[in-house]
Amino acid sequence: MTVQPNVEDYRVSDEPFYAPQGQEIELFEAAYRNIIPVLLKGPTGCGKTRFMEHMAWRLGRPLVTVSCHDDLTASDLVGRYLIVGGETTWIDGPLAHAVRIGGICYLDEVVEARKDTTVVIHPLADDRRVLPIDKTGELLRAGPEFCLAISYNPGYQSVLKDLKQSTRQRFVGIDFHYPVPSVEAGIVSRESGVDESTAAALVKFAGMTRNLKGNGLEEGASTRLIVHAAKLMVSGVDAATACRGAIAEALTDDPEMLAAVNELHASVF
Repeated sequence: MTVQPNVEDYRVSDEPFYAPQGQEIELFEAAYRNIIPVLLKGPTGCGKTRFMEHMAWRLGRPLVTVSCHDDLTASDLVGRYLIVGGETTWIDGPLAHAVRIGGICYLDEVVEARKDTTVVIHPLADDRRVLPIDKTGELLRAGPEFCLAISYNPGYQSVLKDLKQSTRQRFVGIDFHYPVPSVEAGIVSRESGVDESTAAALVKFAGMTRNLKGNGLEEGASTRLIVHAAKLMVSGVDAATACRGAIAEALTDDPEMLAAVNELHASVF
């Protein structure tokens, strides 16, 4: 017995707001039409996941998202046998789900998964377009609607967790960065409801923290963190407390760096 997925569970029904930074929408659509998998590269919180939600809505395809981690196994992606109601039942993993329903499978931060796990995507990411399910003997063929997309943060990964050439050369790459300040401020204002001048100040503060990357901080404040701070401020939290809780404390535990980031905030507000 096999449990079949429900397509509607993975639909993006409402248009997710996304502000284009370049030609990424056109590039993704061209890759999709030509049945080429896509690799998104960029820092944490810069909009890669929102972009995927927007593209799934734009293309009218269901979206299956997997947040990769150290313990992610091939069975977690492909599926496994489980006992359901006293019967042995095959349960598809998210990757097999996406292939069956002709959806978009998005593997977020793929390099966090185990190396032996990422190998299972290779047959889907080249001309074969198949997913072998060894435990059932099934060779699951992907239709033209299926799309494989992966993401990672190249500035954050160590050599041991870099993306192998045997994997990356199967994909069309799209490079993401934080938006230019005017666009980023507009995003923050729209997503949080904060006024434009406050949004611009938050973006300026975030830019200062990004200049500290490699000089005490592993990463600067992402657009996501700015939106979090802005939402707290709209809820009545004062700027200092909002920026300390949503940005400074999220970036570091080091007392000296916390003090430095808080000083940056004080210089802006």
